[in-house]
Amino acid sequence: MDVEELRQRLEHEKESLPLPLSITRQFSIDYAQVDDLLAWQQLASHHHLVCLDDEFYPPLLKQIYDPPVILLVKGNLESLNLPAIAVVGSRAVSQSGQSLTKQIVTDLVSAGLSLTSGMALGVDGIAHRAALDCRGVTVAVLGTGIEEVYPKRHQSLYDEIVERGCVVSEYNPHVKPFAGNFPKRNRIISGLSLGTLVTEARLKSGSLISARMAMEQGREVFAMPGNVMGGQSQGCHELIRNGAKLVEVAADILEELTSLYQFQLEELQTSHHIDQQEMCDLPFASLLASVGYETTPIDQIVEHSGIAINLVLEQLLELELLGWVEAVPGGYIRQKRS
Repeated sequence: MDVEELRQRLEHEKESLPLPLSITRQFSIDYAQVDDLLAWQQLASHHHLVCLDDEFYPPLLKQIYDPPVILLVKGNLESLNLPAIAVVGSRAVSQSGQSLTKQIVTDLVSAGLSLTSGMALGVDGIAHRAALDCRGVTVAVLGTGIEEVYPKRHQSLYDEIVERGCVVSEYNPHVKPFAGNFPKRNRIISGLSLGTLVTEARLKSGSLISARMAMEQGREVFAMPGNVMGGQSQGCHELIRNGAKLVEVAADILEELTSLYQFQLEELQTSHHIDQQEMCDLPFASLLASVGYETTPIDQIVEHSGIAINLVLEQLLELELLGWVEAVPGGYIRQKRS
């Protein structure tokens, strides 16, 4: 792609947007800096420019009211199109919030979902790390240019995300942190995802912006309740009062999203030849995510996994032989996470 071709594509995409957007929208990409974008793309084979009309532009993101006209992607481009769940929350997350975030993300990724978040301190970083630790795929959406790591302490996390998934930005490569850009990037986090989970948020938390945008985009919103004596989860409680689904375990999310993400995965495998099993190596991942760490009845496992009971029994036996689950009176218990 040369400079003139990229300029023409950007102009065409601007004109093809709905009328209010094509007239009033302020684009993040400065056309005068097209040379910089192409120079960045040519620096490495894992640098990608993805325009709205590209094959790899995420179809879910294209459906939102104001999709970015161009995405800068660093890492594995195919990971951008895997069925995803967004996880957001407090920067000053409590110890219990950290533990619950890790557990739920591990189970969701084990079920075959990728993890989308914003690489901020607190819940974002914990969610990315949990996905990486169980060999899952994770996507970080930045509120800075794609070459600006913010916060700086997340440099190693950034490098691992590029290796295992990808980082994404709508800004030119070296745009510095600016407060107004972070709420704007939240529409991309929710737009890439089938649903958004808020694991810990105060009433004025920025995470509620992501939840509100997910609702406006017609996506599922999930919230984890917390201690009513403290203020760390008041925002989550407010979301639940306003219709978000209360989440205690990953299965609460999977039972809402299973049909959606299986359909999306089938579509992607047909069009892009993506093998999800290569991206997540846990055995019988969707079934495993339906078995809790307390006794889970067999009928509940069948319902949550969406798998026929004869196949469930066969796979549970194999998981038991491998040490992943244990048969107990009343059902099964999961024995390990990764």
